[in-house]
Amino acid sequence: MQANPNHAIRIVPHPARLRVVWNGTVIADTTDALMLHEASYPPVPYVPRADVDMTLLTKSPRKTHCPYKGEATYFSLQSGDVAVNDAVWSYETPFPAMKSIAGYLAFNPKEAEFVENNAP
Repeated sequence: MQANPNHAIRIVPHPARLRVVWNGTVIADTTDALMLHEASYPPVPYVPRADVDMTLLTKSPRKTHCPYKGEATYFSLQSGDVAVNDAVWSYETPFPAMKSIAGYLAFNPKEAEFVENNAP
């Protein structure tokens, strides 16, 4: 993929501890999140898979393609009787320029709440 100066992507470390809450449950807690800033879109936090409670995620058959990041795979969230399809995505083998988000998950901000603080 050739760089597009009108579609810049910047990935930086998230400066604070980040918790992802869904359905009243903390499903991720990390001090190693990355923030992906893409063109004019709102920044997206990416959380290391190791810091996510993967027992609440089920891999979905959905896949999409981004010309800048590569193929995204999706996960649905489920806890008890509550479920949200395709609420989490990952670029498991992103394009080389985006390799720093491999092994990270992003959560749909319409479904999950992000709680930041500097305390461990």
